[in-house]
Amino acid sequence: MGWAIALHGGAGDIPLSLPPERRQQREAALRHCLQIGVAALQAKRSPLDVVEVVHNYYQIVRELENHPNFNAGRGSVLTTNGTVEMEACIMDGNTKKCGAVSGLTTVLNPISLARLVMEKTPHIYLAFDGAEAFAREQGVETVDASHFVTPENIERLQQAKEANRVQIDYTQPVSKDMKKETATADGDSQIGTVGCVAVDGQGNLAAATSTGGLVNKMAGRIGDTPIIGAGNYANSLCAVSATGRGEAIIRGTVARDVAALMEYKGLSLKEAAAYVVGECTPKGTAGLVAVSATGEVTMPFNTTGMFRACASEDGFSEIGIWAN
Repeated sequence: MGWAIALHGGAGDIPLSLPPERRQQREAALRHCLQIGVAALQAKRSPLDVVEVVHNYYQIVRELENHPNFNAGRGSVLTTNGTVEMEACIMDGNTKKCGAVSGLTTVLNPISLARLVMEKTPHIYLAFDGAEAFAREQGVETVDASHFVTPENIERLQQAKEANRVQIDYTQPVSKDMKKETATADGDSQIGTVGCVAVDGQGNLAAATSTGGLVNKMAGRIGDTPIIGAGNYANSLCAVSATGRGEAIIRGTVARDVAALMEYKGLSLKEAAAYVVGECTPKGTAGLVAVSATGEVTMPFNTTGMFRACASEDGFSEIGIWAN
Protein backbone atom coordinates (compact mmCIF):
# COMPACT_ATOMS: atom_id res chain seq x y z
CA MET A 1 0.00 0.00 0.00
CA GLY A 2 1.26 3.48 -0.86
CA TRP A 3 0.09 6.86 -2.06
CA ALA A 4 -1.08 7.41 -5.62
CA ILE A 5 -2.59 10.21 -7.67
CA ALA A 6 -4.22 10.53 -11.08
CA LEU A 7 -5.66 13.49 -12.95
CA HIS A 8 -7.27 14.23 -16.28
CA GLY A 9 -7.80 17.25 -18.47
CA GLY A 10 -10.74 15.84 -20.42
CA ALA A 11 -11.52 13.19 -23.00
CA GLY A 12 -12.78 13.60 -26.55
CA ASP A 13 -11.99 13.59 -30.24
CA ILE A 14 -8.43 14.80 -29.80
CA PRO A 15 -6.80 14.62 -33.24
CA LEU A 16 -3.56 12.71 -33.65
CA SER A 17 -2.47 15.67 -35.75
CA LEU A 18 -2.53 17.99 -32.74
CA PRO A 19 0.50 20.29 -33.29
CA PRO A 20 3.44 19.74 -30.92
CA GLU A 21 3.17 23.23 -29.43
CA ARG A 22 -0.49 22.65 -28.52
CA ARG A 23 0.18 19.20 -27.12
CA GLN A 24 3.18 20.36 -25.13
CA GLN A 25 1.19 23.18 -23.47
CA ARG A 26 -1.35 20.72 -22.16
CA GLU A 27 1.21 18.14 -21.14
CA ALA A 28 3.15 20.82 -19.27
CA ALA A 29 0.01 21.85 -17.37
CA LEU A 30 -0.69 18.26 -16.39
CA ARG A 31 2.94 17.69 -15.38
CA HIS A 32 2.92 20.80 -13.21
CA CYS A 33 -0.28 19.76 -11.47
CA LEU A 34 1.00 16.23 -10.98
CA GLN A 35 4.14 17.57 -9.33
CA ILE A 36 2.00 19.65 -6.99
CA GLY A 37 -0.06 16.62 -6.02
CA VAL A 38 2.95 14.39 -5.48
CA ALA A 39 4.57 17.03 -3.29
CA ALA A 40 1.40 17.34 -1.23
CA LEU A 41 1.14 13.58 -0.73
CA GLN A 42 4.81 13.34 0.20
CA ALA A 43 4.20 16.13 2.71
CA LYS A 44 1.50 13.90 4.29
CA ARG A 45 -1.38 16.14 3.27
CA SER A 46 -4.75 14.38 3.32
CA PRO A 47 -6.15 13.17 -0.01
CA LEU A 48 -8.99 15.67 0.36
CA ASP A 49 -6.42 18.44 0.68
CA VAL A 50 -4.46 17.07 -2.26
CA VAL A 51 -7.48 17.31 -4.60
CA GLU A 52 -8.58 20.64 -3.17
CA VAL A 53 -5.90 22.15 -0.97
CA VAL A 54 -6.94 25.49 0.44
CA HIS A 55 -3.42 26.86 0.56
CA ASN A 56 -2.00 28.52 -2.52
CA TYR A 57 -0.75 26.19 -5.24
CA TYR A 58 -1.32 22.86 -3.44
CA GLN A 59 -4.59 22.49 -5.25
CA ILE A 60 -4.71 20.17 -8.27
CA VAL A 61 -8.13 20.93 -9.70
CA ARG A 62 -7.73 24.61 -8.81
CA GLU A 63 -4.49 24.75 -10.76
CA LEU A 64 -6.21 23.22 -13.78
CA GLU A 65 -9.15 25.59 -13.38
CA ASN A 66 -6.76 28.52 -13.65
CA HIS A 67 -5.18 27.12 -16.82
CA PRO A 68 -7.21 28.37 -19.84
CA ASN A 69 -6.24 25.32 -21.91
CA PHE A 70 -8.81 23.35 -19.91
CA ASN A 71 -12.60 23.56 -19.78
CA ALA A 72 -13.11 24.60 -16.17
CA GLY A 73 -12.94 27.98 -14.50
CA ARG A 74 -11.35 30.35 -17.02
CA GLY A 75 -11.55 28.54 -20.35
CA SER A 76 -14.98 27.03 -19.68
CA VAL A 77 -17.05 26.41 -22.78
CA LEU A 78 -20.10 28.54 -23.51
CA THR A 79 -23.83 27.90 -23.38
CA THR A 80 -26.04 28.65 -26.37
CA ASN A 81 -26.54 32.09 -24.82
CA GLY A 82 -22.79 32.77 -24.85
CA THR A 83 -22.49 32.51 -21.07
CA VAL A 84 -20.43 30.29 -18.77
CA GLU A 85 -22.12 27.94 -16.28
CA MET A 86 -19.53 26.05 -14.24
CA GLU A 87 -19.93 22.90 -12.15
CA ALA A 88 -17.80 21.10 -9.57
CA CYS A 89 -17.90 18.25 -7.08
CA ILE A 90 -15.65 16.97 -4.30
CA MET A 91 -15.98 13.81 -2.18
CA ASP A 92 -14.14 12.26 0.76
CA GLY A 93 -13.92 8.47 0.60
CA ASN A 94 -13.73 7.72 4.33
CA THR A 95 -16.82 9.64 5.36
CA LYS A 96 -18.61 9.85 1.98
CA LYS A 97 -19.09 13.52 2.72
CA CYS A 98 -19.42 15.47 -0.51
CA GLY A 99 -20.24 18.87 -1.94
CA ALA A 100 -21.35 19.96 -5.39
CA VAL A 101 -22.20 23.17 -7.24
CA SER A 102 -23.71 24.08 -10.61
CA GLY A 103 -24.61 27.14 -12.65
CA LEU A 104 -21.73 29.29 -11.40
CA THR A 105 -20.97 32.42 -13.39
CA THR A 106 -18.66 34.49 -11.18
CA VAL A 107 -16.89 32.10 -8.78
CA LEU A 108 -13.21 31.98 -9.63
CA ASN A 109 -12.62 28.39 -8.50
CA PRO A 110 -15.82 26.31 -8.23
CA ILE A 111 -14.09 23.34 -6.59
CA SER A 112 -13.35 25.50 -3.55
CA LEU A 113 -17.01 26.40 -3.25
CA ALA A 114 -17.99 22.74 -3.55
CA ARG A 115 -15.80 21.97 -0.55
CA LEU A 116 -17.44 24.76 1.43
CA VAL A 117 -20.86 23.30 0.62
CA MET A 118 -19.59 19.99 2.02
CA GLU A 119 -18.07 21.48 5.17
CA LYS A 120 -20.23 24.52 5.96
CA THR A 121 -23.79 23.51 5.07
CA PRO A 122 -26.20 20.66 5.90
CA HIS A 123 -26.58 20.10 2.15
CA ILE A 124 -24.68 18.40 -0.64
CA TYR A 125 -25.61 20.38 -3.73
CA LEU A 126 -26.20 24.09 -4.37
CA ALA A 127 -26.87 25.60 -7.79
CA PHE A 128 -27.29 28.87 -9.71
CA ASP A 129 -28.41 31.90 -7.64
CA GLY A 130 -28.30 29.99 -4.36
CA ALA A 131 -24.75 28.81 -4.98
CA GLU A 132 -23.62 32.29 -6.02
CA ALA A 133 -25.21 33.79 -2.89
CA PHE A 134 -23.49 31.20 -0.70
CA ALA A 135 -20.18 32.05 -2.35
CA ARG A 136 -20.62 35.70 -1.45
CA GLU A 137 -21.57 34.78 2.13
CA GLN A 138 -18.40 32.72 2.47
CA GLY A 139 -16.15 35.37 0.98
CA VAL A 140 -15.14 33.16 -1.93
CA GLU A 141 -13.21 35.02 -4.61
CA THR A 142 -15.42 36.13 -7.49
CA VAL A 143 -14.84 38.03 -10.72
CA ASP A 144 -16.96 39.52 -13.45
CA ALA A 145 -18.57 36.83 -15.59
CA SER A 146 -16.68 38.14 -18.64
CA HIS A 147 -13.43 36.90 -17.06
CA PHE A 148 -14.29 33.34 -18.03
CA VAL A 149 -15.09 34.03 -21.68
CA THR A 150 -12.14 33.60 -24.04
CA PRO A 151 -11.96 34.50 -27.76
CA GLU A 152 -11.30 30.86 -28.58
CA ASN A 153 -14.51 29.74 -26.93
CA ILE A 154 -16.57 32.44 -28.62
CA GLU A 155 -15.29 31.04 -31.90
CA ARG A 156 -15.93 27.49 -30.71
CA LEU A 157 -19.54 28.33 -29.86
CA GLN A 158 -20.09 29.91 -33.26
CA GLN A 159 -18.75 26.79 -34.97
CA ALA A 160 -21.05 24.56 -32.90
CA LYS A 161 -24.03 26.75 -33.76
CA GLU A 162 -23.17 26.62 -37.46
CA ALA A 163 -23.07 22.82 -37.21
CA ASN A 164 -26.36 22.93 -35.23
CA ARG A 165 -25.13 20.65 -32.49
CA VAL A 166 -24.12 20.39 -28.87
CA GLN A 167 -20.68 18.86 -28.49
CA ILE A 168 -17.91 17.81 -26.18
CA ASP A 169 -15.53 20.72 -26.20
CA TYR A 170 -12.84 18.92 -28.17
CA THR A 171 -15.16 17.56 -30.88
CA GLN A 172 -13.83 18.77 -34.21
CA PRO A 173 -16.66 20.86 -35.65
CA VAL A 174 -18.26 20.47 -39.05
CA SER A 175 -17.60 23.62 -41.01
CA LYS A 176 -18.21 24.79 -44.53
CA ASP A 177 -15.11 26.89 -44.26
CA MET A 178 -12.13 24.57 -44.72
CA LYS A 179 -9.76 27.19 -43.43
CA LYS A 180 -11.70 27.47 -40.21
CA GLU A 181 -11.96 23.70 -39.90
CA THR A 182 -8.21 23.33 -40.28
CA ALA A 183 -7.58 25.95 -37.64
CA THR A 184 -9.86 24.13 -35.22
CA ALA A 185 -8.20 20.80 -35.93
CA ASP A 186 -4.94 22.45 -34.93
CA GLY A 187 -6.28 22.55 -31.38
CA ASP A 188 -7.57 26.09 -30.95
CA SER A 189 -10.45 24.88 -28.79
CA GLN A 190 -10.28 24.33 -25.07
CA ILE A 191 -10.03 20.87 -23.51
CA GLY A 192 -12.61 19.08 -21.35
CA THR A 193 -13.58 18.51 -17.77
CA VAL A 194 -10.73 18.38 -15.25
CA GLY A 195 -10.42 16.11 -12.25
CA CYS A 196 -8.11 14.59 -9.68
CA VAL A 197 -8.21 11.48 -7.47
CA ALA A 198 -5.78 10.64 -4.69
CA VAL A 199 -5.02 8.06 -2.02
CA ASP A 200 -2.52 8.33 0.82
CA GLY A 201 -0.36 5.63 2.41
CA GLN A 202 -3.14 4.76 4.86
CA GLY A 203 -5.70 4.10 2.13
CA ASN A 204 -7.69 7.32 2.56
CA LEU A 205 -9.28 8.44 -0.72
CA ALA A 206 -10.75 11.58 -2.29
CA ALA A 207 -12.00 12.76 -5.68
CA ALA A 208 -12.70 16.18 -7.21
CA THR A 209 -14.01 17.15 -10.64
CA SER A 210 -14.76 20.49 -12.31
CA THR A 211 -16.14 21.49 -15.71
CA GLY A 212 -17.71 24.10 -17.93
CA GLY A 213 -19.91 21.50 -19.65
CA LEU A 214 -20.74 21.11 -23.34
CA VAL A 215 -20.24 23.63 -26.13
CA ASN A 216 -23.59 25.20 -27.12
CA LYS A 217 -25.43 23.52 -24.25
CA MET A 218 -28.81 24.90 -23.22
CA ALA A 219 -28.64 27.41 -20.40
CA GLY A 220 -29.46 25.56 -17.19
CA ARG A 221 -28.19 22.20 -18.41
CA ILE A 222 -26.52 20.15 -15.66
CA GLY A 223 -24.01 17.47 -16.58
CA ASP A 224 -22.44 14.51 -14.83
CA THR A 225 -19.70 16.37 -12.95
CA PRO A 226 -21.74 17.54 -9.92
CA ILE A 227 -23.85 14.36 -9.73
CA ILE A 228 -22.49 12.04 -7.06
CA GLY A 229 -21.85 8.62 -8.54
CA ALA A 230 -21.91 9.78 -12.14
CA GLY A 231 -18.94 12.06 -12.78
CA ASN A 232 -17.37 11.93 -9.32
CA TYR A 233 -17.31 9.41 -6.49
CA ALA A 234 -15.16 8.17 -3.62
CA ASN A 235 -15.62 5.56 -0.89
CA SER A 236 -13.35 3.29 1.14
CA LEU A 237 -12.41 1.24 -1.95
CA CYS A 238 -11.68 3.76 -4.68
CA ALA A 239 -11.91 7.33 -5.94
CA VAL A 240 -13.13 8.07 -9.47
CA SER A 241 -13.33 11.16 -11.68
CA ALA A 242 -15.04 10.79 -15.07
CA THR A 243 -14.97 12.91 -18.21
CA GLY A 244 -16.69 12.96 -21.58
CA ARG A 245 -20.32 13.34 -22.64
CA GLY A 246 -22.23 13.95 -19.45
CA GLU A 247 -25.52 12.42 -20.51
CA ALA A 248 -23.84 9.08 -21.28
CA ILE A 249 -21.92 9.18 -18.00
CA ILE A 250 -25.10 9.91 -16.02
CA ARG A 251 -26.97 7.06 -17.70
CA GLY A 252 -24.09 4.72 -16.96
CA THR A 253 -23.63 5.89 -13.34
CA VAL A 254 -19.99 5.55 -14.30
CA ALA A 255 -18.11 6.54 -11.16
CA ARG A 256 -20.34 4.61 -8.74
CA ASP A 257 -20.42 1.52 -10.95
CA VAL A 258 -16.64 1.23 -10.75
CA ALA A 259 -16.91 1.16 -6.96
CA ALA A 260 -19.92 -1.19 -7.05
CA LEU A 261 -18.13 -3.75 -9.21
CA MET A 262 -15.25 -3.74 -6.74
CA GLU A 263 -17.57 -3.98 -3.75
CA TYR A 264 -20.09 -6.55 -4.96
CA LYS A 265 -18.19 -8.50 -7.63
CA GLY A 266 -14.73 -8.42 -6.12
CA LEU A 267 -13.16 -6.98 -9.27
CA SER A 268 -9.87 -5.12 -9.14
CA LEU A 269 -9.88 -1.40 -9.85
CA LYS A 270 -8.50 -1.92 -13.35
CA GLU A 271 -11.01 -4.65 -14.15
CA ALA A 272 -13.95 -2.62 -12.87
CA ALA A 273 -12.95 0.57 -14.66
CA ALA A 274 -12.25 -1.25 -17.92
CA TYR A 275 -15.67 -2.91 -17.82
CA VAL A 276 -17.54 0.33 -17.10
CA VAL A 277 -15.76 2.32 -19.81
CA GLY A 278 -15.72 -0.49 -22.33
CA GLU A 279 -19.16 -2.03 -21.80
CA CYS A 280 -21.42 0.46 -20.03
CA THR A 281 -20.89 3.65 -22.04
CA PRO A 282 -21.12 4.11 -25.83
CA LYS A 283 -17.83 4.29 -27.68
CA GLY A 284 -16.52 7.82 -27.96
CA THR A 285 -18.29 9.17 -24.88
CA ALA A 286 -16.28 8.56 -21.72
CA GLY A 287 -13.02 8.23 -19.86
CA LEU A 288 -12.01 8.23 -16.21
CA VAL A 289 -9.12 8.29 -13.78
CA ALA A 290 -9.25 6.24 -10.60
CA VAL A 291 -7.15 5.08 -7.68
CA SER A 292 -7.83 2.33 -5.15
CA ALA A 293 -7.22 2.16 -1.42
CA THR A 294 -4.22 -0.08 -2.10
CA GLY A 295 -2.59 2.43 -4.45
CA GLU A 296 -3.67 0.93 -7.75
CA VAL A 297 -4.11 3.46 -10.60
CA THR A 298 -6.06 3.21 -13.85
CA MET A 299 -6.99 5.70 -16.60
CA PRO A 300 -9.20 4.03 -19.27
CA PHE A 301 -11.09 5.86 -22.02
CA ASN A 302 -13.15 4.98 -25.10
CA THR A 303 -12.64 8.29 -26.89
CA THR A 304 -9.85 9.13 -29.34
CA GLY A 305 -7.81 10.49 -26.48
CA MET A 306 -7.80 11.70 -22.89
CA PHE A 307 -5.38 14.19 -21.35
CA ARG A 308 -4.17 12.34 -18.27
CA ALA A 309 -1.35 11.91 -15.77
CA CYS A 310 -0.60 9.74 -12.77
CA ALA A 311 2.09 8.86 -10.25
CA SER A 312 2.47 6.42 -7.37
CA GLU A 313 4.78 5.91 -4.42
CA ASP A 314 6.52 2.97 -6.11
CA GLY A 315 8.01 5.37 -8.65
CA PHE A 316 5.59 4.83 -11.54
CA SER A 317 4.60 7.95 -13.48
CA GLU A 318 2.77 8.55 -16.75
CA ILE A 319 1.55 11.50 -18.80
CA GLY A 320 -0.45 10.69 -21.91
CA ILE A 321 -3.06 11.75 -24.44
CA TRP A 322 -3.76 8.87 -26.82
CA ALA A 323 -3.76 5.10 -26.32
CA ASN A 324 -0.29 3.72 -25.60
